[in-house]
Amino acid sequence: MTTSTVRLTMAQALIRFLKNQYVARDGVETPFFAGCFGIFGHGCVAGVGEALLENPDFRYYQVRNEQGAVHAAAAYAKVKNRLQTFACLSSIGPGATNMITGAALATTNRLPVLLLPSDIFARRNVAPVLQQLESAQSQDFSVNDCFKPVSKYWDRINRPDQLLTALPEALRVLTSPSETGAVTLALPQDVQTEAYNYPVAFFRKRVWRIMRNRADQSTLQAAAEMIRGAKQPMIVAGGGVIYAEATETLRAFVDATGISVGETMAGKGSLRWDHPLNLGAIGATGTLAANRIARDADLVIGIGTRYSDFTTASKTAWQHPDVRFVNINVTEFDAGKHHGLAVVGDARETLAELSELLAGYAVDPAYRAEAQRLHDEWDAEVQRIYDIRLDPLPSQGELIGVINELSGPDAIMLNAAGSMPGDLHKLWRATHPKNFHLEYGNSCMGYEIAGGLGAKLAAPERDVYVIIGDGTWLMLSSELVTAVQQGVKLIVLLWDNSGYKSIGSLSRSLGLEGFGTRFVEPQAGLLVGDDVGSAVAPLSIDFAMNARSLGANVIECATRDDYVAALKAAKKAERTTVVVIKNDRLHGVPGYETWWDVAVPEVSEREAVQAAREEYEEMRVKERYFLE
Repeated sequence: MTTSTVRLTMAQALIRFLKNQYVARDGVETPFFAGCFGIFGHGCVAGVGEALLENPDFRYYQVRNEQGAVHAAAAYAKVKNRLQTFACLSSIGPGATNMITGAALATTNRLPVLLLPSDIFARRNVAPVLQQLESAQSQDFSVNDCFKPVSKYWDRINRPDQLLTALPEALRVLTSPSETGAVTLALPQDVQTEAYNYPVAFFRKRVWRIMRNRADQSTLQAAAEMIRGAKQPMIVAGGGVIYAEATETLRAFVDATGISVGETMAGKGSLRWDHPLNLGAIGATGTLAANRIARDADLVIGIGTRYSDFTTASKTAWQHPDVRFVNINVTEFDAGKHHGLAVVGDARETLAELSELLAGYAVDPAYRAEAQRLHDEWDAEVQRIYDIRLDPLPSQGELIGVINELSGPDAIMLNAAGSMPGDLHKLWRATHPKNFHLEYGNSCMGYEIAGGLGAKLAAPERDVYVIIGDGTWLMLSSELVTAVQQGVKLIVLLWDNSGYKSIGSLSRSLGLEGFGTRFVEPQAGLLVGDDVGSAVAPLSIDFAMNARSLGANVIECATRDDYVAALKAAKKAERTTVVVIKNDRLHGVPGYETWWDVAVPEVSEREAVQAAREEYEEMRVKERYFLE
């Protein structure tokens, strides 16, 4: 039997294959790749660049920073519930290594992104080529080997026919709910241009079916027995609830059983904020409602959570001596944490089956009433913070309130790093599963604007509000130009507090006076950034002028009233708008009966550090090993 072939370069075959990959879940079929982000360099312009030119239906988006490209792809995948993503292309050397931070972010957050860094010559005879990092121990080595620990799958395509085995494996990992993350295929620049007679069948449409795996029935029965036997159970809702589109199933489960819910960063929006049993954020950045219920809970039902140290408050959140865990997760690794009962399966299907096993069960009415009372108490606290009128500069809490009240129920709010995530986790009133978009697995400064670009491409019908601090803006704002060039409208809210507000606050809590966290004019005898001396002048950075120079519409604000007017104007604007306002760097949202383990020096001559160490040792003893 003769197999028909087509002669293509490796790069042409790569793009032809990618554009014919589809996914299907619940009978809905979509192309898996929305296109390619990238920057052309000598390592890819003649290979993958030519292939993209020949395949205009696989859209190429020119970006300004390779790290930003990966962030945009990850945000796109997050909004699409991991059912679609982008490929990200780079040249060799620094272009490739720029993507490593993005790869770590995608893998940490379990988000599918395909990375295509160009590589050194496979034939080696002209080595060392431009940007090649040489090794005296091996010639089969390049900077792309750095992607191995941050990739879920890694391969180097040293011959064009290796695509036939590498690409199906790459797609298997990318489309797996349990294994997904960054996938890296290193592409030697000479091999990209080499031709091979590929089987035509390799390029036929392929549909990768996203399975909703069911949990083991005996394990489900055991989970139901543990729930029925608990007196004070609670749910921790993680990102897996949202990715599995299980929010309505969770709501029905909560309504029927009366078990209250605390939400992780990734899981916020699993229930609407105004559901009477939604206690809001849990853990180190949690609410008084969720943390009080957590403290005394005797059973924790984790759904789609990886139990980060912020969620567990560094293993201090649950203090009941006999607390146990039931972990519903599509990933066996996460389901087994805290020695819990590992219920491995799709969140939506598992919750539905568990609901049937729990028919007629509900928590004690007094316990349900206590959770509802705490929900209402917390809602009043949020409104109190929203209503603060700090003078002369507004507080971060009131700025969050303004955005939450004016942005509209269908919008997406996006953030990643600094002091904002903790305050947003506590204060944001989420109205739908995509309303609260926080990247907090990696908490990566620089994700914000690039992520906003990806989120808007994924949901063009929604307004996307990007909240960004001055420190993060200075680190990676370049994808604002990409948004302007592509006609993608973002509303970027730049909060200027003359430094690193989050680490400044943490530093002061450790007795270190905010050292090295302020953006100030240099003065004799004063270490730049030292929190000593409030009269020190901040650096004169004109963020508004900077944003204008990148092509954005800009609105400058001096007061809260200005900010309200600016947000209304930005919403009506037809193009990307940056709203700039200074806010108070010292006024913060309180912590609520919780803790986060940040080690304090055991020996110091500073009295403030000594005091912080004493408090640290008092809290350390509350950390738990969950071994039952």
